[in-house]
Amino acid sequence: MRRLAYPVLAVLGVVVAVAGALVQAAWFPGGLILALAGCAALFWGGAKLTGGRVGALVPAAVWLLTVIFLSSARPEGDFLFANGLSPYIYLLGGAMAGVMSATLAQPGPPGGGSLEAR
Repeated sequence: MRRLAYPVLAVLGVVVAVAGALVQAAWFPGGLILALAGCAALFWGGAKLTGGRVGALVPAAVWLLTVIFLSSARPEGDFLFANGLSPYIYLLGGAMAGVMSATLAQPGPPGGGSLEAR
């Protein structure tokens, strides 16, 4: 079951990154709080779902790569992250949520995790 959970968590990492990039500047500060709460919920939920740190690291790494890709300048002049405080807080807060979720997650029992017990 874990092998199925990791690709799903990776796809959810992309979805949360794109949704957070769109929402964080829309309703400041409510959108920023909503975007960071979505990141933290995905990372912590992934750790709890899989019963280990990798469950938090997979969506956090994909989220970070997606946000870096979305923040890059395009030749057409299009951009998703404007200059300001909100995008920087989103980048730093999301990265901190990923690190904290992976650090605080307790590894599952050696014989199996939370998904095998179901």
